[in-house]
Amino acid sequence: MAHATLVTESTLTERFQTTVPSTVRKALHLNKKDKLKFTIQSNGNVMLSRVEKSKEDPILDKFLSFLANDMQKHPEKIQSLTMDLRASVDTLISGVEINLEAALSDKDE
Repeated sequence: MAHATLVTESTLTERFQTTVPSTVRKALHLNKKDKLKFTIQSNGNVMLSRVEKSKEDPILDKFLSFLANDMQKHPEKIQSLTMDLRASVDTLISGVEINLEAALSDKDE
């Protein structure tokens, strides 16, 4: 079975960022926020592939298990969220905006 070869280019910015060409995005079935894997081969070639999404998050799973165990062992510590606590949290986060799509600043690179 013959494999088709497609060659395409992309340019690095001053911050070493690049845009994945649309032909590559389509070939790898990439969507926004997908992760890429770079495999550097012994001959110096680099293979780009899509990282398959994990169905499990080991850290989150452990944290949720910890919470479940703690709630079972100490149900007397479970409290409802009061209006005062909700207002306090709202005050703390008032005016805080987070843009997950924004580029990293130079100090965060």
